[in-house]
Amino acid sequence: MHKDLPIDILSAVEKPARYTGMEFGSIVKPEEETDVSFCLAFPDTYEIGMSYLGFKILYAALNGVRGVQAERVFAPWVDMESQMRERGIPLSSLETSRVLGDFDLIGFTLLYEMSYSNILNMLDMGKVPLWARDRQIDDAFVCAGGPCVFNSEPLADFLDFCMLGDGEHIILEVTEAYRAWKKEGKPGGREEFLHRIARIQGVYVPSFYMVRYHENGTVAEVRPRYEEVPPVVYKRVEKDINDLDYPTHPIVPYGDTVHDRIMLELFRGCSRGCRFCNAGMIYRPVRERRPEVAMQLARELVPATGYNEISMFSLSTADYSCLEPLVRDLLQEFREDKVSVSLPSLRIDSFSVKLAQEVQAVRKSGLTFAPEAGSQRMRDVINKGVTEQNLLDAVSAAFESGWSQVKLYFMIGLPTETDEDVLAIAHLAQAVQWQYKKITGHYGARVTVSVSNFVPKPYTPFQWVGQNTKEEFDRKHMLLKNAFASMKNIHFQYHDSRTSLMEGVLARGDRRLSKAIYRAWEKGARFDGWTEYFSFDTWKEAIQEAGLTMDFYNSRARDENERFPWEHTSCGVSRAFLYREYEKAREAILTHDCRRSTCTGCGVCQKLGVRIIDWKGKEK
Repeated sequence: MHKDLPIDILSAVEKPARYTGMEFGSIVKPEEETDVSFCLAFPDTYEIGMSYLGFKILYAALNGVRGVQAERVFAPWVDMESQMRERGIPLSSLETSRVLGDFDLIGFTLLYEMSYSNILNMLDMGKVPLWARDRQIDDAFVCAGGPCVFNSEPLADFLDFCMLGDGEHIILEVTEAYRAWKKEGKPGGREEFLHRIARIQGVYVPSFYMVRYHENGTVAEVRPRYEEVPPVVYKRVEKDINDLDYPTHPIVPYGDTVHDRIMLELFRGCSRGCRFCNAGMIYRPVRERRPEVAMQLARELVPATGYNEISMFSLSTADYSCLEPLVRDLLQEFREDKVSVSLPSLRIDSFSVKLAQEVQAVRKSGLTFAPEAGSQRMRDVINKGVTEQNLLDAVSAAFESGWSQVKLYFMIGLPTETDEDVLAIAHLAQAVQWQYKKITGHYGARVTVSVSNFVPKPYTPFQWVGQNTKEEFDRKHMLLKNAFASMKNIHFQYHDSRTSLMEGVLARGDRRLSKAIYRAWEKGARFDGWTEYFSFDTWKEAIQEAGLTMDFYNSRARDENERFPWEHTSCGVSRAFLYREYEKAREAILTHDCRRSTCTGCGVCQKLGVRIIDWKGKEK
């Protein structure tokens, strides 16, 4: 933010290391050698943003180009915002204290919907006009990337453009297009630059599309305003991640971050086909990194960072085809350096537990599994593909190996769910406890049950369903609370239903919500993903003042043929495939994983000219 922030401000706020910059590994280029300045903006705290691998990848990619300076900015916490506004200090970058509005390009990461109000707040604090239509020739271009960009419509009026999909090459092409336009003297104004980059696959310019609505509020038509603009913008996808540069000298923060360790990406994509999972659809297909490439990256990252832990990172890390030999090689390679290896997610099988036993020599922490649903019927509805016996076998292996703590993740509010399905969560947790008694001969297993509320997301088979109401979520929470009341050593925790409902509005919203987001920000909305600052009433009022209703976006079921606001920005998965999956869900019919079996017909590989890369067998 400001390398020269007054010491009295830094001493007055929580975690001052968030704002000082000058960390080991940060990059500063001379101003006279910079043709294009690009600010990577993360709309949440420093600790969260600096834990996001995509942020590090783009920082390294941009700064690897001569004449391009990439810098960082994060949302200042409420105490720092108060100090800055009181003293008239604008939001600035960590690297050079450049005010946000003085950059050529500002790129926001859309990681989760509840950060949208922070985007407006950061633009305002950085002296950037909030509405895209108000920006002049020398104002920064505001763009976005990340998973939520596949429905960026609620932010359409604030964003100049979006970049869909893998970012390594698209962000460089956009930057080069800006350098050329700037060097030519910015001919044709902002519109000319947007026309130039709209020709790049994966670039979406919201203002280049006209949206027409039916009388009932649903989308009637989304049409390009210009002939040369594609009717559908498809994501960019890197066909082989082994060919990509990877940040082997990342910034090492002074303070703690959420992921204070090396993040080693093993593969991109997931083909398990869980029907609630947005990431599993938008990041298809699976493309693995060769184990020897991953090993070499680790050899460079360990001495460059000084971290003593390597975290294997992917959507479903345990599905990496070469995981077991790679883990053993890493443990052997870095044994003398006392560098450990961690697995953020485990499959529900005994193999994963045996692997976890190897990486956790001192088994003090618990193991985490995600059955997602309590009953077998519901697990089949969501295409989870695991049974109760799979879970009991996995926890049995864990208990036999000395573990006594298990955390289980579930969702409630899933399509076709009954009270019996909800209560099955409690029965399954109790079965896990009994398994401990069966194996050890005594009680004492500590089971944590964490329940989140289902939010229907774009580009999933459940994009057609209505979300549960607040009353229904709360009733289901009480069902479980009462069921767990008589069970010892089971800790039950659940997410606030109001946050989930607001997330549901923004996840499937259209561009009319831009007014509501603006009103919510005006009313003080900040850090809505943080329970202590989220105000449900503020958002409800803002939506009403925009002439909209929450029910229209979250609890209303969609007709089979309803046009969705996001279908002109595509991840490549076909609508027909998603609806077939929705129909199979209603019949509780499973769909196999295409990774090492036949094609399931989602359409991504054919549409985008990409193939599955899996090193266990062969490239498909």
